Amino acid sequence: MKRATLALALVLTLPFAAQAAPITFDISSGDLAAEVTFNNVGGNLVVTLSNVSTYDVMNPGGVLTAVFFDIAYGLTPISALLASGSTVWYGPINGGNVGGEWAYGGSLSSSAPAGSGISSAGLGLFGNANFNGPNLHDPLAINGGNYGIVSMGDNPATGNAKVTGGEPLIHYSVVFTLSGIPVGFDPSTGIRNVYLNYGTDLNYHYTPDGGATLSLLGLALASIGLLARRRR
Repeated sequence: MKRATLALALVLTLPFAAQAAPITFDISSGDLAAEVTFNNVGGNLVVTLSNVSTYDVMNPGGVLTAVFFDIAYGLTPISALLASGSTVWYGPINGGNVGGEWAYGGSLSSSAPAGSGISSAGLGLFGNANFNGPNLHDPLAINGGNYGIVSMGDNPATGNAKVTGGEPLIHYSVVFTLSGIPVGFDPSTGIRNVYLNYGTDLNYHYTPDGGATLSLLGLALASIGLLARRRR
């Protein structure tokens, strides 16, 4: 019994300290529902931003345009690609590379809800796109609702002019990759103060910490099973 107790203690402490775990933050408010997942993939920070609402987007207030967060490291944007199952409406799709329509900013001004952010809209905080893709739709600078993210349940034929062909829009998720995190960076402890923004004005929603605990617990239980098999 003492051996089993010791093995459990080791499993529950060592993986938590050494294993980087993804973390997901989400908001749900009325017709709005969105989530953002942060993950350490091969030493890069991978951020997946999704508009998961099942409601139709009727105006720009339902278009997801930015995520803000605090992180202790300076990041360099690498790419912005359409997630699996996503597409572009009313504009060029460019093989899924939408990096010319999104910008990363670090050390943002005090008007931002957090120190870093990724955005398709200027919001008075972002300049030119910097995720290494061509400009798909003018203006060159990040401005307006171009390539913001509409909901999973959006009907492209309904809504006002801005969301029915007035601007290119993404349906429904984008994956951003950034370098600059150290080896072993754990998003579940290293990402804080996450906010999601809709539309072309600062109109953000705070997202409480998501649930990385279950993924770590699953890892711990799997490790316990492995230890048990080795002792037979």
